[in-house]
Amino acid sequence: MTDALPHPADPLIALRPWEAPEVTSWGRLPMNAVDRRSGALPLDGDWRFQLLSAPDAPVGGSWSSTYVPGAWTMQGTDDLPQYTNVRMPFAEFPPHSPAANPTGVYERAVDVPAEWAGRRIVLQVGAAESVLLVQVDGRPVGISKDSHLAAEFDLTDVVRPGSSAAVRLTVVKWSDASHIEDQDQWWHGGITRSVLLYATDPLYLADVTVRARADGELRVDCQVRGVLPDGWYVTGELDGEPLAQDAEFDRLNTEDERVSDFLGEARLCATVPDVRTWTAETPELYGLTVRLHRADGTVADTSYQRIGFRDVEIVGRDLLVNGERIYVRGVNRHDFHPLTGRTVSYDDMRADLVLLKRFGFNAIRTAHYPNDPALYGLADELGFYVVDEADIEAHDHAHEIADDPRYLNAFVDRVSRMVLRDKNHPSVIIWSLGNESDYGANHDAAAGWVRRHDPTRPIQYEGAAKLDWAATDDASDIACPMYAPIEDCVAHALSGEQTRPLIQCEYSHAMGNSNGTLADHWAAIESTPGLQGGFIWEFWDHGILQRVTDGRPAGRSGAGLYDNGVAAPGHRWAYGGDFGETIHDGAFIADGIVFPDRTPKPVMYEHREIAAPVRLTCFKHEGLVVENHQCFRGLDWLSAQWELTLSDGRTPPAFGRGDPHFATLTAPAELPDLIPGETAAVPLPFELPDDGGEAWVTLRVTTKDDEPWGPRGTEVCAPQLRLRAAPAPRNATVQGPPVEVDGEGLLVHPLLTAAPTLSLWRAPTDNDELGGIALRWRTWGLDALVRKVVNVRREGERVTVHAEYAGTSGVVRHVQVFTPVEGGVRVEESAELPEDFEDVARVGTVFETVPGLDLLEWFGQGPWESYPDRSAGAPVGHHSVPVDDLFTPYLRPQESGGRHGVRHFTLSAPDATGLAVRLDEPRQVSVTRYRAEDLTAAAHHDELVPRPGCVVHIDAAHRGLGTASCGPDTSASYLIPPGVHRWNWTLRAL
Repeated sequence: MTDALPHPADPLIALRPWEAPEVTSWGRLPMNAVDRRSGALPLDGDWRFQLLSAPDAPVGGSWSSTYVPGAWTMQGTDDLPQYTNVRMPFAEFPPHSPAANPTGVYERAVDVPAEWAGRRIVLQVGAAESVLLVQVDGRPVGISKDSHLAAEFDLTDVVRPGSSAAVRLTVVKWSDASHIEDQDQWWHGGITRSVLLYATDPLYLADVTVRARADGELRVDCQVRGVLPDGWYVTGELDGEPLAQDAEFDRLNTEDERVSDFLGEARLCATVPDVRTWTAETPELYGLTVRLHRADGTVADTSYQRIGFRDVEIVGRDLLVNGERIYVRGVNRHDFHPLTGRTVSYDDMRADLVLLKRFGFNAIRTAHYPNDPALYGLADELGFYVVDEADIEAHDHAHEIADDPRYLNAFVDRVSRMVLRDKNHPSVIIWSLGNESDYGANHDAAAGWVRRHDPTRPIQYEGAAKLDWAATDDASDIACPMYAPIEDCVAHALSGEQTRPLIQCEYSHAMGNSNGTLADHWAAIESTPGLQGGFIWEFWDHGILQRVTDGRPAGRSGAGLYDNGVAAPGHRWAYGGDFGETIHDGAFIADGIVFPDRTPKPVMYEHREIAAPVRLTCFKHEGLVVENHQCFRGLDWLSAQWELTLSDGRTPPAFGRGDPHFATLTAPAELPDLIPGETAAVPLPFELPDDGGEAWVTLRVTTKDDEPWGPRGTEVCAPQLRLRAAPAPRNATVQGPPVEVDGEGLLVHPLLTAAPTLSLWRAPTDNDELGGIALRWRTWGLDALVRKVVNVRREGERVTVHAEYAGTSGVVRHVQVFTPVEGGVRVEESAELPEDFEDVARVGTVFETVPGLDLLEWFGQGPWESYPDRSAGAPVGHHSVPVDDLFTPYLRPQESGGRHGVRHFTLSAPDATGLAVRLDEPRQVSVTRYRAEDLTAAAHHDELVPRPGCVVHIDAAHRGLGTASCGPDTSASYLIPPGVHRWNWTLRAL
């Protein structure tokens, strides 16, 4: 093999191909929708490899080994991953790339099967970042750009069946194409999807286009290429039933029937009676087989795919599927894996979609490029609406590139190839022209091609629609803004000016402890015609498993080094800057609803309840109203059970151990036969005890039978209603030994190692930091308040302590009144915030316990983490969780582990000793091993050292989470105003 890169005679390719935006390919075959994996020769595995410093650098004599598919940035090279969001990782302007340009050279010998003699032979490279140059036996074969779609090359005249061919794939990391792949993700280099070699008959199916309508009408257009025989024809079957051929449509592109490169077309038709239509709720699929025959009837080529009958249309301001208005409960998804970067397996993708399905998601936006092709078949099977997005994002140079004619070919090429590949998937209901690339003539050109080629689906592009949500003359059929305040969306829908559906392409940014007000968003969406949902940003935290010792990715062998979102000792989840790069955007890459190992974050449970297919809407006339909140499906696929949860507000030692005052009763539930949107009243299956305690009814809904995404008994939702509020708490009479305080007016208690003090600070969340809120708190000095005792007064058995907490711009007056009660002490508190402190993190109490109290039991919302503006998915009940499992390990340590609406709780040792706390009303409580300053100071979890006891926060008020790292902050109702805040609680020993 020669060492020189290909420089064919074609004058376009004679340029440096990695800096020629007019050149999107050379020698690459057209994209099509025919799956060629069956019978192919897989070329995945170990390849000889060299990493050069630049495309023009000579190939040396030293070779290593690398695994294909896989990014070289994840396989031990000196070129490590780098994360940027908007800015490019190099300074050069489009279309230029840096001189220091890592270039991977892959080589391997391929034994071409002897039985392929006389057949057409094709090499398929699933994906390469960002420019691919192909040589075989030293001869240049072709070039391809577009890092996320396959490239195919005809090797028929280059290789000889029965002999070995030397294949060299050269991948140039940076190119003119990099400027339109600036996609808020890790930058990698390499061959990231599978490579294979396949053979076809000289006469072959070049493409198959399926149109399957919800009324059962089926049309299959077949494109045939190759060496022309007389009398060829096409047949088809749908689930074994033959299709009719439209003979009048059979034609050639030439009158000379002896040519070897002809184009023919044929059409197959059918009308399917009693057709089973496809939706995300009912993903009904049919098997379609198309055969290309020679004149003697023998089969030259075959295509098989699973298809679905469905219609997508926009009527007025509604997006309809099969004539029904749908809700889009979506998430943005990258191809990602913490060990292999951009390379994902079929099992990985299935696990992604199964998890999303279990938590109520029904839609995916393939951010920001076409995902691995296997994902679409899984979406067809499991039931997801897909917004298929082209591999275009020019974020750093968007304005220049959108109208740059040098990039026109690239825009149209990438959009059209995506459509040609994915057009037969029923799951794909919308085409997206890309992301964050401004709006220009290049978008209009790409949109024009799509509208002509596939009029059956709408187009969306945020960059066009953001200029005017009500416009009717741009490239987007859908108003699809990013992070628009829900108030603005509602106002638009009520304005009378709305002309098209409003579905946010990104909303509710999931960075760290986030997704506040998600339930508020959906309450507005479901009650406002014209709003249909959106896509949360995003599915994954893109943390790469990193060895702490050498700062490199753990590599493919890292499996088993993480569990429940936590990296094993000696490892951590790396984010921007952790690989020594100077240009990066930090932890902004960690913004998913799951951790890097696919462990669900607490927001997943929030979403599951928001998306519940069964609702309990009200309690009246001693009965309950059940609603079917689906669009297409009845309730016959679900089972349910009633639960009645009781509590009278006491916190005795028997809490959680069978005390009848804390009972949870169950009864079987028979769901009514309801069509979508229908409601029915059902009787309450329990008699409420008349002791006046708090009472909640929950309907636990599970799958009746095995589903493709979950076994029988998988919980789907748990709607809940309060039947009776808790009685007002009564203050216990004064009794017991006098309360002891020290010289600083701090409570002395044998179970506490740090006395209860005022807390206004939380370890800033990512939203707090990036939204500028934490900076304001630090400016006020809330992270370093100085306590001064003003007065300690004892009146009988009661002790009153007046203290002041001084910040840099204000003083908080704090009063604690300690009163002995049976077995403990009641603490009544007030805090007066000055006017300057108009939006603090929390107002409450913090104390620390002795070691050994390792189990938290509580009555309130749970069992998972919840906060004031993210609590819809945490039902009220009796919960029990080990203290070490309460903390949520967000990639950058921050405030976490809180539980909302807690009425009372106990912290106990294995021998049932410990402490019990009763609160005056439902409060925000957190119990972890870390002080707020511990979390604030740490960049990664391997830097944290757990404290032996528990750090307990009881908050009279806790600020909402919001999504201010990217998008709106929490709403005003979840902010903490200045003025006087009061709360009280009782501490007893168990």
